[in-house]
Amino acid sequence: MQRQTNQRAAIEDCLHAAPHPMSLDELLQAARSQAPGLGIATVYRNLKRMVEEGAVVPVVLPEEPARYELAGKGHHHHFRCRLCHKVYDIPACIGDLGHLLPEGFRLEAHEILLFGLCRACA
Repeated sequence: MQRQTNQRAAIEDCLHAAPHPMSLDELLQAARSQAPGLGIATVYRNLKRMVEEGAVVPVVLPEEPARYELAGKGHHHHFRCRLCHKVYDIPACIGDLGHLLPEGFRLEAHEILLFGLCRACA
């Protein structure tokens, strides 16, 4: 059983309040408002445990460190702003892509990442 610490509670609160998947550094900065002595190693350790427990999922982007969001959001995709590098949830999917595969192939999963400018940067 995982012991609930102030640091873990601060990280969880930030993930619940986040409008988008958060990087390790974003989580550190946000959680420090509740846990001022929080360090990067503690955030990383807690995130690792939360991923192992299935409470948090990593959002993996090409050639970038993972970002993290709460599990249970259901299948969705992401948008990454080219200028500010923030990543936003797209709470939808275009559906089954199996018809795009060559004959004999079987689709097991897909990830779609859109790129462009967010509202603030546009």
